[in-house]
Amino acid sequence: MNKTKKRFTEAYLGIYGIWLIAFVVAPLLLLVVQSVNVPGQGFTLDNYKEFFTSGPYLAMTVNSIWYAFLITLVTLVIAYPLALCLTKLKHRSFWLLLVILPTWINLLLKTYAFIGLLGKGGLLNTAMESMGFGPTQLLFTNGAFLLVAAYIELPFMVLPIYNALLDIDPLLSAASRDLGASSVQTLKKVIWPLSMPGVKTGVQTVFIPSLSLFMITRLIGGNKVITLGTAIEEHFLVTQNWSFGSTIGVVLIIAMALTMALTGDKKKKKKGVH
Repeated sequence: MNKTKKRFTEAYLGIYGIWLIAFVVAPLLLLVVQSVNVPGQGFTLDNYKEFFTSGPYLAMTVNSIWYAFLITLVTLVIAYPLALCLTKLKHRSFWLLLVILPTWINLLLKTYAFIGLLGKGGLLNTAMESMGFGPTQLLFTNGAFLLVAAYIELPFMVLPIYNALLDIDPLLSAASRDLGASSVQTLKKVIWPLSMPGVKTGVQTVFIPSLSLFMITRLIGGNKVITLGTAIEEHFLVTQNWSFGSTIGVVLIIAMALTMALTGDKKKKKKGVH
């Protein structure tokens, strides 16, 4: 029985290893090689030199980080109270399902739904006109981009925070109140620190994808919001400069890796003397 289990484990790890090499390691290596392989020049670091010395690309990088930060902040401000409320409800699994349900819908369909909602002939403008207000340009604005991006990323922030809050022993909150702490103090000193692993995971799952958004920037932002994801799409599909597009992709991957390193849990192992 143990031999069969061992063989099954080895076969599983072998298949997983092949999948990992074929669909993760190999594409990353191809991206890195493509980024230093400039047509007509051979292998060179000129693309990286151009990227880090170019004002527009550096501004684009700052822009991407700034918008990813804003999207993450908006989703965190909404998600944390929402997750806290979900843990207090009776049928919390049902309400959590309603939060997660939008992730089952195709991203493009949700984006076009917001175009119909925010457009000049959309539902919001129609409602405003019926109240006596003139039509307002809601679409193709920074606010519309943040709204749609935050809506799409919200479930990915709620779920890890919700799980972290569920793991907190309710007796800790009761003990805090018994010792004279108010609800705000309990939230600040007990619940918030203990839920920090969920918050960090939520920040990772929202901030990292937000760095590379490109479809929403075009359809909702109207190309007024320019990010690294937009630049990658431009180089691969329009200018056909795959080499420089790969360079931006590598820079983006490094930025994502740094984000994971900064927001990861650092567990300190303390050696005790028994």
